Amino acid sequence: MTTESPHWVKSSYSENGGACVEVATNLITTRGVVPVRDSKDPHGPALAFEPSAWSAFVSAAKAGELGAI
Repeated sequence: MTTESPHWVKSSYSENGGACVEVATNLITTRGVVPVRDSKDPHGPALAFEPSAWSAFVSAAKAGELGAI
């Protein structure tokens, strides 16, 4: 079965009052992208990352390589 609609999910670590992002990993196989959007603006724009770029970002974040914001 192929799905064309993003299935948005938030991180299980996301308990910061809504200031988080949502990711739709279900489009990796069908479209080759990982859409990311602001959870506070679900009808606003989404960024589309190549799966390898998103994976590198997540790995860097987990390793603490992105610095403090």
